[in-house]
This record gives sequence, C-alpha cells and structure tokens, in this order.
Amino acid sequence: MTSNKNIFKITYPIFLTLLAQNIINVTNTAFLGRVGEVELGASAIGGVFYFAIYMIGFGFSQGAQILIGRRNGEKNYAQIGPIFNNSLLFNFLLSVIIFGFSVKGVPHIMKLLVSSEHVYNASIAYLNWRIYGFFFSFINVIFRGLYVGITQTRILTTSAVLMAITNIIFDYTLIFGHFGFPQLGIEGAGISSVIAEAVTLVYLVLHTIFRTNMKLYGLLEFKKVELKTILTILNLSIFIMFQYFISISTWFMFFIFIERMGEQPLAVSNIGRSLYILLMIPGSALSTSVNTLVSNLIGAGRKEEVIPFIKRVIRIVLLMVVPLLLLTFAFPQLFARIYTDDAGLILACIPVMRVVSVAMIFCAVGNIIFNGVSGTGNTRTAFAIEFLTLFFYLSYVYYTAIIHPSSVAVVWMSEFVYWTIIGTPGYWYLLKGNWRKKEI
Repeated sequence: MTSNKNIFKITYPIFLTLLAQNIINVTNTAFLGRVGEVELGASAIGGVFYFAIYMIGFGFSQGAQILIGRRNGEKNYAQIGPIFNNSLLFNFLLSVIIFGFSVKGVPHIMKLLVSSEHVYNASIAYLNWRIYGFFFSFINVIFRGLYVGITQTRILTTSAVLMAITNIIFDYTLIFGHFGFPQLGIEGAGISSVIAEAVTLVYLVLHTIFRTNMKLYGLLEFKKVELKTILTILNLSIFIMFQYFISISTWFMFFIFIERMGEQPLAVSNIGRSLYILLMIPGSALSTSVNTLVSNLIGAGRKEEVIPFIKRVIRIVLLMVVPLLLLTFAFPQLFARIYTDDAGLILACIPVMRVVSVAMIFCAVGNIIFNGVSGTGNTRTAFAIEFLTLFFYLSYVYYTAIIHPSSVAVVWMSEFVYWTIIGTPGYWYLLKGNWRKKEI
C-alpha cells in the first residue's frame, strides 16, 4: 500500500491535477498583469477571499475523504456510497447558503477592509461573477474526495487539464475581448473561472456514471437523507472546515495588510503568491497522498507503519523541491517576466520571489506532517495546532506590515513562522499523541 511505486501512482495524478489547477492561477495573474497593477492586486484580494470561503466546502470534503479512505482500507465498499451521496447533498445546500451570504455581504466586507477605492471597485467587479463558482466547486470537491479516498486519482488529472484549458481559452477571450467578445478585464477572469468549474463538474458526473463501478460503492443512489451519516462526516470535518477557513482568511488578511502598503506592494505580492502556490505543488500533492494513505493504513490495522511512512515521504519531497529552490532563487527575473513586462514591477518582485523559493522547503515538510495528523482522524488536534500557528503568523504580519512597516520581502518571511510552528507540534503529536486509539 505504501511502497514508493504506490505513493507515486497515487501522487502523480494529484500532482498533475494541482499543476493544471495552478495553470489557471498563473494564467489569471499573467493576463491581469498585462491589464494593470490595480487589477493584478485586486485579483489577489478577490481570489483569496473566494478561496477562503471555498475552503469551507473543501474542508467538509476532506472529512468525507478521510472516512471514505478508512472504509476503503477496511474493504467496506458498501459504506462509501452513503458517505459520498450525503456529502454531495450537504455541500450543495452549503453552497446555496454561502452564495446568498456573499451576494449581500461581500460589498460591505470589502468596503470595510480595502483602503484603495480603485482596488475595491476592481475586487467587487471580480467577485460579483466569481461567487457563482461556489455552486460547482463545492460539488467538485466531493468527487475529488471520493476518488482520492478510493485511490483512483487518475480521473483528477483529466478533469484538471480540462479545467485549465477551458479557463485559459475563456480568459484570453473575455479579459482581452478576442473573437468578437467584449473586453471585460478583471470581470472576464471571474467569468472564465466559473465556466471552467462548471465544465469540470459535467465531466466528473459523466465519468462517474459511465466509467466508475457505481454499483460496488452505491454511488448517486439517493434513497434517503441519512442525517446520521452527515453528522458523522461533520463531526470529523467541522474542525477541518474551521481550520481551512481560518487559515485562508488569515492569508486574506495578509493581503489586506499588504494593500495598505500601496498598490505596487499588493501587485508584487500577487505575483509572489502565484509563484509560491506553483512551487508548493510537489509538497501539496504528496501531502494529499499522505492524508489518504495514513487513513488507509490505520483502516487496514497497520498503525505502526504510519510514522516511518511519513518520514519516507519527507525524504522524497526534499529530493523534489530542492532543485526547484535553486532554480527560482538563482533566476527570479525569469519567473517574474511570466507575470508582467513592467521593468519596475519585475525589479520589485525579486526579493519576494527569493523568499518564497526558500519558504517552499518549510512548506513542503510542514504540510506533509500536518496532513499526517489530519489523516489519523484526530481533526480537533489538527485544528488546535492550526489555530495556535495562525495567532503567531498574523501577529508577525501585522507587526511587519502595519506597526513597524518593513519591505514586502520581510512581511513574506511570515511563511517561515507559519510552517515551522505548524510542523513542530504536529511531529511531536505523531510521535507521542493518542491517535493510535482514535476510532472513526
């Protein structure tokens, strides 16, 4: 189950999925970098705000994924369908509620937090369209949780490539106004992302109906609402939902603090964010595999293999990310030119790009350890670690950006604070904690 070959088999499609998804991120940032600094900065604020709320639905899917992984490890396949089906229903209802809140609340929230009128208007123009994506993305993550949980991740590659291609085509068409379409700028970026998510959902549904053994798992059989199943998933995922929401909300506040430093620091930070997320792909892919494989190992009664497995994955991820660190640290201008052709902006990006290239090492190791904790099913402990970490992280950002204003690169060193603090207690818990007695 945890041989290097099997780790690669599960991780490779997830890696390609994240790569394809981040092509969307790079494309949006690169296209808007050619529109203007305001649009580039506003897309960071709007994009991270959307991502923070999206993480509520994603957090619920992680709880379902852990439970599906456990049942898959037990070979109790008949229980996977009810988990999946009721998760779909819950996340759809959640998306409806959150959309309604967003329509009414987003303009007021942004008005309170964003100081620049130009950035505020551009952020709202983006979010007015982007929030429609909740209906599709909240369902997509449940399908993702299913296929990761049963370790059939190849479909995720195809769906992500489809999403990336769709997004690039509509970005090019709608942002710049090609092929007879109007030039919509930042609004076009929001619309294209929603279209890409909708196309992906159609593909996932069709694949599940025609290519997956639905009868074995009992998929899409809505015989009744099983409140007990939903509550079981919610009990497991509620802390993940809070954890992810608070985590990304804190990153949102990071950009709000940066915005108060000026429009160029905000634009620089969006470019840094885009590169950072791209560099995080190997660690994120392996950490997702760690989450589901730890759950499968425990379900199969092989708890003693969990810690050696996590240590082995850390060695693998270091072999993958160190060459990337050397490349991006040595040639930051090369990567900055992907996002903008403004010479002043490229020069301003260099220190931030060097910081995020080193931070990637801390991120990769910390992410794997933390996902190992979540994979044990003890999500309350994971939430407590995250909450403690975010307190120190936000304190550092607030001090360096607002109380004692420093350079953007110094503010970005907050990533060292975050991943060091989150990884240290996580590793201690795996060695000394009571996760071996946890039953789900």
